[in-house]
Amino acid sequence: MHRYRSHTCAALTTADVGNNVRLSGWVHRVRDHGGLLFIDLRDHYGMTQLVIDPDSAAFKLAETVRSEWVIRVDGEVKKRTPETINAKQATGEIEVFIRELEVLGEAKELPLPVFGEPDYPEDIRLRYRFLDLRRETLHANIVKRTKVISSMRRRMGDAGFAEYSTPILTASSPEGARDFLVPSRIHPGTFFALPQAPQQYKQLLMVAGFDRYFQIAPCFRDEDPRADRLPGEFYQLDLEMSFVTQEDIWNTVQPVMTAVFEEFAEGKPVTKEWPRIPYQTAIRKYGSDKPDLRNPIEMQAVTAHFAGSGFKVFAGQIAADDKTEVWAVPGKTGGSRAFCDRINGWAQSEGQPGLAYIFWRKEGEVLEGAGPVAKNIGPERTEAIRTQLGLGEGDAVFFVLGRPDKMYRFAGEARTKVGTELNLVDKDRFELCWIVDFPFYEWSEEEKKVDFAHNPFSMPQGGLAALQSQDPLTIKAFQYDAVCNGFEIASGSIRNQEPETMVAAFELTGKSRDEVEEQFGGLYRAFQYGAPPHGGAAFGIDRVVMLLCGAENLREITLFPMNQQAQDLLMGAPSAASSKQLRELHLRLNVQDK
Repeated sequence: MHRYRSHTCAALTTADVGNNVRLSGWVHRVRDHGGLLFIDLRDHYGMTQLVIDPDSAAFKLAETVRSEWVIRVDGEVKKRTPETINAKQATGEIEVFIRELEVLGEAKELPLPVFGEPDYPEDIRLRYRFLDLRRETLHANIVKRTKVISSMRRRMGDAGFAEYSTPILTASSPEGARDFLVPSRIHPGTFFALPQAPQQYKQLLMVAGFDRYFQIAPCFRDEDPRADRLPGEFYQLDLEMSFVTQEDIWNTVQPVMTAVFEEFAEGKPVTKEWPRIPYQTAIRKYGSDKPDLRNPIEMQAVTAHFAGSGFKVFAGQIAADDKTEVWAVPGKTGGSRAFCDRINGWAQSEGQPGLAYIFWRKEGEVLEGAGPVAKNIGPERTEAIRTQLGLGEGDAVFFVLGRPDKMYRFAGEARTKVGTELNLVDKDRFELCWIVDFPFYEWSEEEKKVDFAHNPFSMPQGGLAALQSQDPLTIKAFQYDAVCNGFEIASGSIRNQEPETMVAAFELTGKSRDEVEEQFGGLYRAFQYGAPPHGGAAFGIDRVVMLLCGAENLREITLFPMNQQAQDLLMGAPSAASSKQLRELHLRLNVQDK
């Protein structure tokens, strides 16, 4: 028999009854039932119940074991009595009677419990991540993550893609976040950068003629953490294709990702044909470029019903500014004053003046709108709003006023709040879509200039002619995002592979031709030697796995994440460098007192 085990803790069934077996694993918990000791033994694969009585020579040793000790046992497999069968456990029909026991590794008093998985302070969980990872839910999430990545690799291969690895040490590139810099010892005063994405390399692969590339790529960005983005590093399914339109990319990638979701959705419905929603439509309907389509609420403009009305707060602003609009957030089943007042109170807590509303009720046989707004605009306008939105008795609508570019985010938050509070959101499904036709440029209020709204390497719609003749803020890009349940899970574009178009695009943001050639020399040079039309996308693996696991934070699907202060509490990083290391790197510190 093997030194440590003949079976894993998930392998034994009633077919093994009567056999002598050897198991090794962690003590999940110990239960004393009046002389009989029950030990749940756990390994990576599952759990097996062990039993020992005082007649066993190993009983005294068994009495000493505690949670998370590592032990080896030899024993006989026996069938459980019908009333003790655990149908929720793969090995729930059997148990192992211990004949021999060996302690392989004792455990000190635990800084956090593994059994039961109670909430625990994050700093403790991260400092003792090796214990945290023993917890059933987190352990299962990490296993699912590996399976999701394996599925992606297999399906990408089946779709004709080959995996190529791009460099980790590279040159700094403006991808929209801060770089992590690595000082060069051999070239004093110069720095490598860790890649924010393999963007330029994968485009160079297309120029080199590799046609269909993908990579499970690590990416590094020195940015502040949040629930759907970890500090430091993240992973993406990166891909690029040559001689394609954006339609080709959508039609190629969509079946791959749909199949991945279906494989791990545990029976939840998954969108098969992803709708393609123009960016401006998404903003006006949902108040977001990453809409949660599980929420059925769609906003509409109702400005005309308020223009010249008796509701002076709205009518006055509409008359004073022709760019001001009123958007309606319909709330089916929300037609009570108590609910409307609660949503209005929420808006005030968000720093807004409030949310005007109308709700509909029947007075006898007459359906009428109620609330101050209805009273001020009159029954005719109130009825026109109700008809436009398709509302009825017991329904409500909330109104957001302002210039769309200033108020759309709050309108989207109101849509989310109303849909959530009314339980309109179907949480047991995966709703996917493409958001398309992003603006190529945006106005940077901070720098008082035009800047790229998204990926600077995208092809503008209309090409060089559009850059030379159109208002930059009206130019759209062949740029698209994939969205699932309110999360952006991918971003991509058709690339700009024309040298003069590339220079012109950057010149509108204030960069000179010389700066473009200096900062993007590799791409600029490559594009002058026969660059094919190409495009691609990158799917955020961490977010996809988070969605499939039903987790609310990326730390719940990541092996060794940093904390909110971008520190690795387990390994003690970042840490100070020694004087010798600094000398070798030709560095002198100038740390400012906080």
